[in-house]
Amino acid sequence: MPTFLNIEGPHFKDQHGRQVTLRGINVAGDTKFPTSPNQPSHVFEGFFDGDNVSFVGRPFSLADADTHFQRLRNFGYNTIRYLFAWEAIEAKGPGKYDEEWIESTIKILRKAKEYDFMVFMDPHQDVWSRFSGGSGAPMWTLYAMGLNPQAFNATEAAMVHNTYPEPEKFPKMIWSTNYQRMANQVAWTLFFAGRDFAPKAIIDGKNIQDYLQEHFINACAHLATRIHEAGDLEDFPVIGWESLNEPNRGVIGYAAIDVIPPEQKLQKGTSPTAWQAILTGSGRACEIDTWDFGGTGPFKTGKALVDPKGVQCWLPADYDDSRYGWKRDPGWKLGECIWAQHGVWDPVTDTLLKTDYFSKAPDGRHIDVPTFTNLYFINHYSAYSKRIRSIHKNAILFCQPPVLEIPPDIKGTEHAHERMVYAPHYYDGITLMTKSWNRLWNIDVLGVLRGRYLTPAFAIKIGETAIRNCLRDQLLAMKKEGIDNMGVTPCVFTEIGIPYDMDDKYAYKTGDFISQIRAMDANHYALEGAHADFTLWVYTVSNNHIWGDNWNGEDLSIYSAEDRDPNSTASDFKLSGEVDRNSLKRAVTRNTMSTDISQTDFQASRAYEAFVRPSAVYTKGVIIESGFDLANVTFKLKLAADKATDEAWPTEMFMPPFHFPKAETEIEVSGGKWEYDDERSVLRWWHMEGEQEIKVKGVGRRKIWGENEGYLEMMTRNYGTWGQCSIM
Repeated sequence: MPTFLNIEGPHFKDQHGRQVTLRGINVAGDTKFPTSPNQPSHVFEGFFDGDNVSFVGRPFSLADADTHFQRLRNFGYNTIRYLFAWEAIEAKGPGKYDEEWIESTIKILRKAKEYDFMVFMDPHQDVWSRFSGGSGAPMWTLYAMGLNPQAFNATEAAMVHNTYPEPEKFPKMIWSTNYQRMANQVAWTLFFAGRDFAPKAIIDGKNIQDYLQEHFINACAHLATRIHEAGDLEDFPVIGWESLNEPNRGVIGYAAIDVIPPEQKLQKGTSPTAWQAILTGSGRACEIDTWDFGGTGPFKTGKALVDPKGVQCWLPADYDDSRYGWKRDPGWKLGECIWAQHGVWDPVTDTLLKTDYFSKAPDGRHIDVPTFTNLYFINHYSAYSKRIRSIHKNAILFCQPPVLEIPPDIKGTEHAHERMVYAPHYYDGITLMTKSWNRLWNIDVLGVLRGRYLTPAFAIKIGETAIRNCLRDQLLAMKKEGIDNMGVTPCVFTEIGIPYDMDDKYAYKTGDFISQIRAMDANHYALEGAHADFTLWVYTVSNNHIWGDNWNGEDLSIYSAEDRDPNSTASDFKLSGEVDRNSLKRAVTRNTMSTDISQTDFQASRAYEAFVRPSAVYTKGVIIESGFDLANVTFKLKLAADKATDEAWPTEMFMPPFHFPKAETEIEVSGGKWEYDDERSVLRWWHMEGEQEIKVKGVGRRKIWGENEGYLEMMTRNYGTWGQCSIM
């Protein structure tokens, strides 16, 4: 790997001027919950003892690190998005850092360096915190906001798997609706705009916005400082830092809080307006619309009564606020909704007084979604990035705006520094929400969000070819938005992936992973067609067939120890015997994409045919076209070079012997010479200047696209006998 990663326009370059392709993986899904106690999201016992937890051993133990890093190298990854939770650093209380976890993290990063990974640090969160249904922030942050997480269940202020009465029946993907529920609406509004919308919320002499943001940035900065002090981790392997994962606006910019905003496209389960969430959060009963999510998006199913029976999600007035040592200003009263205290509604008559309160700044400025991104989000990003770069001088900052929103308009401003990367997320929403790969139709979700269709019906794409092209075109459109708004800088999709528990876990029962292979291949086709760098979501060490990634019913890990695909020929395919530590050290060298292939890695991996795929790694010149045709097991690369390759630094490609056994692989080049080192899974190519092409033809290991599955067969697989009909 490069000892220093440069940025030149939209490309990463190594110290020899070659274009570097970041092909990575998120490590690991287990980092969302602690090791001590081991608390997956379906475990309630000890859940609210949130001050006394440890994340030491995440993403995996040091003793197991060789096994996991070796496996990921075998898959062809050269980049790791290193997940960590704010809670892992500062769980015990404000300013109380877990040095043992930090030391364990430094040891794991050193191990990643041994395997030549490029690493960027991701302060990960989902719907604010484990205690509001996700991951990320410490429990004490909710108490600092005046919220009572132990009342979230009764008030539906958050749907929390840990407190759900029957965790095995927790609705799939319901966790993501927490962004539109009370706890998150309060948390994100206070975090980004407390000064404007909750000026009475003063704690330790600071507005809650400054209090929370400073603690978050200080915690990340403390970790960055310790990595800096380690002396051997900055720039390689740690190339940079990402901003806060999937930030959300809360209710900032809502034109009216008594209606669902038109830009809210996700509705599932009870779907309250912000006003209804305020009422139920304050103990009032409300009849709320219910929704579900189908093959073409959300649809209304009825109504449900949510009755907290007087329970409030706010801390009671007599709560002992000395627990964490802060001093709350007397003007901020416990036991009463923060928005009532700011005149948004009257809790005596339950009357909404200011429905447009969150659409106007104190100075009268109109606030909408773009304003949130370009003002509140970018102000936080700027403070965070400056602090990180004051410690890690050469850090690449991966700027991640709110999900699927237009990126901030910062081109040519001080916010768009020379080592900034646009880091959006993209998921095929229909597949993710329905947990099914529909080959017959899909929807151009980005096009719908951007208003490109008169009606969503016009956004439907028919047929698998059209679906694959639609996914590609959405990624291309997102890349263009980044260039238009942030400037000419690299784009890395830091999350993209598929659910593995499709079709009611059909693959786990039958060993038939064809849907997963097709979906994964479609996503990679889109990435390759968009010339996009990426880190795939996700590698989860503890994944299993019952609880998936052990977090909110998600099951997106490419690896599961419980999986063995009976249709695989991996057991018959082994290149060079057992891989022990000594042989591994011989194999893992600079500029090497892989170690020897172990059959065990494939046996525990899912749809590996689709994600273990060839890729350019170091390109002398600029890539014009690059892609892998899985159906025909053919890789093509077309590039434009301003001069011939140096003998010591050729164009290099990851070439997995699983698809390309040396004796059966055909290679065609427009010119020059090549060398296929199958033991290290590297194809090296020395070529002249100008446009050059290489084509590599491998061997199909099993028939993937040959089944002419029709509508009836697909519906049967997806929905069982529901998809069948008979004529009497």
